[in-house]
Amino acid sequence: MKRTLLSVTLLTAVLLLFSNCSQSSTASKENKVLPAKGSVAPVDTVAPATVVYPPLNKVLYDTLVKRLAHGDTTGKWPVKGAPYPLPGAILPFKRVVAFYGNLYSKKMGILGELPPNEMLAKLKGEVKNWERADPKTPVQPALHYIAVVASGDPGKDKMYRHRMPFKQIDTILYLAKKAHAIVFLDIQVSLSNIRTELPLLEKYIEMPQVHIGIDPEFSMKDGTLPGRKIGTFDADDINYVSGYLANVVRKHNLPPKIFIVHRFTKKMVTNYKNIKLHKEVQFVMNMDGWGEPDLKLGTYRNFIYPEPVQFTGFKLFYKNDLKKAPHHMLTPTEVLKFKPYPIYIQYQ
Repeated sequence: MKRTLLSVTLLTAVLLLFSNCSQSSTASKENKVLPAKGSVAPVDTVAPATVVYPPLNKVLYDTLVKRLAHGDTTGKWPVKGAPYPLPGAILPFKRVVAFYGNLYSKKMGILGELPPNEMLAKLKGEVKNWERADPKTPVQPALHYIAVVASGDPGKDKMYRHRMPFKQIDTILYLAKKAHAIVFLDIQVSLSNIRTELPLLEKYIEMPQVHIGIDPEFSMKDGTLPGRKIGTFDADDINYVSGYLANVVRKHNLPPKIFIVHRFTKKMVTNYKNIKLHKEVQFVMNMDGWGEPDLKLGTYRNFIYPEPVQFTGFKLFYKNDLKKAPHHMLTPTEVLKFKPYPIYIQYQ
């Protein structure tokens, strides 16, 4: 999928041909210094007390998973052999609707573009839109925060990524609590690697309301700078994250973690058949491309549908989906025509 992006201060003169974070692939130096206007100091980020969940209703779970297949008759969906999740699982009992971005940048997504209260009000509106489009599926709001940002600035260790300060993550937790939302921490490793970056977030992963996303687009295994080409994760990288999350869940008696992997090309995820599933982790392959409706549908059909892992997601761009004719962002009703039904929806 070829695409032309807006230039970014730290990637001056680089013409980008792709992006899942198309409004800005990187955080700029000035974005590291000052928080966005309207950000608030955290008041209470203490994790909720341990909750005892009722046993999993396997009959209902099977019914809902079959419904997500949306009548597929190829045998691909629903995925065969997937383990039942631990009690407290969110999917497929609820659809997650998330706002994506970073509080330091208005160009990386809706989460940081609007003042916090306005952003939360807009998220509430999107939740209602999805509830109207699919009354049978309750909606769980979420904030999907880019906690490790690929950058054109090499940084002190020359890894071309910047780790967001914990105080900023705490602010996201505070905002999520106000909205009764869960939180996703997203990782763009750049020249670093997922085995280095993920453990640094463990104190947050130990919280039952915090989940994880990783972005292959910015995993530059060959040393190419981010933004010059599309990166990749192998099943081995993905299995490392799943195994890590599963261990944290077991250690702290948590409900299952949702694990998001973004994708809009085939090579972004390699050896998908080797991806391992765990009862402690709910895996979502998220269609991350932007463009006109037909292009997005084609991406979903070509790179998500034919390589089933467990659940699917779909990303909508408030601005970039409107760039080309017919200048239309897909509505919830239109997205629900896809096969299988996405159970995770992300707005940027």
